Amino acid sequence: MRCPFCQNDDTRVVDSRLTEDGDAVRRRRSCEACGERFSTMEEASLKLPFIVKSNGDREHYDESKLARGLERALEKRPVESGQIDQILHRIKRNLLTCGEREINAREIGELVMNELREVDQVAYVRFASVYRSFQDVDAFSDEIRRLQAETVRGRQSTRKKAVNRKKN
Repeated sequence: MRCPFCQNDDTRVVDSRLTEDGDAVRRRRSCEACGERFSTMEEASLKLPFIVKSNGDREHYDESKLARGLERALEKRPVESGQIDQILHRIKRNLLTCGEREINAREIGELVMNELREVDQVAYVRFASVYRSFQDVDAFSDEIRRLQAETVRGRQSTRKKAVNRKKN
């Protein structure tokens, strides 16, 4: 690594630490020639896939667009901004590691709905109503019934696990 102060090629690593999210390494370096210290960040160079929209257009992944959609769905809901950041981070990580050059916007919508289902069911229904373009009240009701059934199954599974733990 070249020293940013004197342009010398001979620098050494003094300290290395993972960043908070564990996705990068922060290295503290020292220049052998001038003695100045500086920090560098090292992270994997992965490329985000192109997003293929329903009309066939391709565009770059735009996290701010996704964040706006999440914020609209979560408006006036008891969800902290840190949780929104975590959702965005998980979706981006999923896209970076999927190995695809292109991904349908529909798949990203499904990822968002899966995340919202876990965080806030009202926000999930809000997002799903726009994303899936519910045409009438029946489609909306069907989605709510599906969500209720999943919630009941989840509770039953949790109870079974608790009973099994007590037995053991």
